[in-house]
Parts: sequence; structure tokens; C-alpha cells
Amino acid sequence: MSRSKKRARQGSGEKSQRQLRVGELLRHELTKILERGIIRDPDLADVAITVSEIRVSPDLRNATAYVMPLGGKNCDIVLEALRRAAPFFRRSLAGRLTLKYVPNLLFEADATFDYADRIHELLVDAGDLADADPPVDDDGP
Repeated sequence: MSRSKKRARQGSGEKSQRQLRVGELLRHELTKILERGIIRDPDLADVAITVSEIRVSPDLRNATAYVMPLGGKNCDIVLEALRRAAPFFRRSLAGRLTLKYVPNLLFEADATFDYADRIHELLVDAGDLADADPPVDDDGP
């Protein structure tokens, strides 16, 4: 692929194959670290955390992890604890992965669950309206 096409593709917001692959590697390893519960932060003790996606910058130096505690409870407290533990996660990932540079980790709340709930509510509401006013059949007996 020529450089001009590559630059045009990257400028369009489309992720490169390497960005996607590194993001998935980071997500799997970060999930393993969280499952083991080796973090000594009391705010993260006994909290199940879902890592839904990790987006990596084009230069592979920064990565944003979209996380949500199970049930969505205490999300702000958990996010703050994860941000405090980001250097620990980076060191742990450096020992597990064979990357030249391990990205800086940023943690953000995953809004896709809220978005999915909102879409579900809208569909249910639309279904309720359709059930409340059934279509009138003019061809009736």
C-alpha cells in the first residue's frame, strides 16, 4: 500500500490492523490481571470489572481502556482506583507482552451499556405504543 493511501486511511479515523491487535492483546492481559485480584487497593477488592474495549492511539503510546464494574455500581470510585493503579498495570503488562513500548493506560467508563439500555427502553416503549393502538382493519366483517 502506498504511503498516501495509508495516510488517507489513518486520517479517516479507521484503526490500523496493528492498533486493533495491540488493543486486543492489552484487553486480554489486563482482564487476566484483574481476575487474579493481585491489586492491593481496597476500592478494587472483590469488584468484578468488565473491560469491554481498549482503543490504542496511532503511535501506540497511549491506550484508553473502557471499563465498567459489574452491575455498574460505584463506577466513579472504581475508575479513580484504576487510574491510581495505572502504573502498576503498565509494569505488569510490560512483563507479559513483547511490545517495544507498553502504552500509557487511561481508564474511562464504558457508556455502551447505558446506550444499549436506552435503545432497549425506546424499543419497548415503541412496542407498547404499537400494542396499545393496534392497526385498524378496514376489511373487517
